[in-house]
This record gives sequence, C-alpha cells and structure tokens, in this order.
Amino acid sequence: MRLVLYQPEIPQNAGTLLRMAACFGISVDMIEPFGFVFSERRMRRAGMDYIDFVDLSIHTSWTAFQGQHTKRRLILLSPEAPLSYVNFQFEKNDALMVGRESDGVPESVRGECSHQISIPMKSGFRSLNVAIAASMVLGEALRQTGFEV
Repeated sequence: MRLVLYQPEIPQNAGTLLRMAACFGISVDMIEPFGFVFSERRMRRAGMDYIDFVDLSIHTSWTAFQGQHTKRRLILLSPEAPLSYVNFQFEKNDALMVGRESDGVPESVRGECSHQISIPMKSGFRSLNVAIAASMVLGEALRQTGFEV
C-alpha cells in the first residue's frame, strides 16, 4: 500500500500524512511542485518529527511519477467520485492518491487513475481536510487488506 500526495499545498497536512505513514509503515510518493518549501527543518516544524522513518519518494512531476508506478492501481480520493470508499475493494498493492487542497487534481490526472472513490458526507458540505480524508480511507484500506505491523 502506498500514499500519493499530488502537489500538496499545506505543509501541516503533508506532515500529518507523513507521520501517519511512518507509524503504519506506508510508503509515500509526493509529486511536485509543492505549495511550500520542502525541507527537513520545515517538515519537522509541521509536526513531522518522524521524517527519518518514512519511505518517501519525491517526484519532480506527474510524468516522472507515472514512469515509476505503472504496475499499481492508482485510487483517487475525490469528493466528486460517485463510489463510496466503504463500498470499494482495496488490494495490498494499491496506491491511494489525494490531490491539492485547493482544487484536487486536473482532469488529465483524474483520467489516469484506475478508480475514483469518495467519502459520503451530509449534503451541502464540500469536503474534509485532506489529511483527515486520507487517514479515514487508508484505515479502511488497511483493514480490508489485513494490515500487520
């Protein structure tokens, strides 16, 4: 299982997700450009004092990421997706992707994803915080696939 952050904009969200990944042994891909300066010092300030324990790959572009991850299902978490994550069957080699906090992913990227899933919410609400949303869905994915530490 992998977590993919597409052009993250808020360092605190990225830090939260990297910390979670370290705690559960989840590999992370981050796709540039970022909306913040990525440095070990800044990420530690964002709450990511576990940065040394994360299997982290940084990709300079969407194209660079695609070239390295062609054998995995890429599952996009999007508020617009019609399929609820609780009705989706995850696989151990899936890569769960979240988009930019401001506007998700472009249509060209959306079209490259194997599946798109969402978190059902009350009518009138746009979305959850990206770190909370990714944590919820990753928890379900790990439960389904028999997560072991």
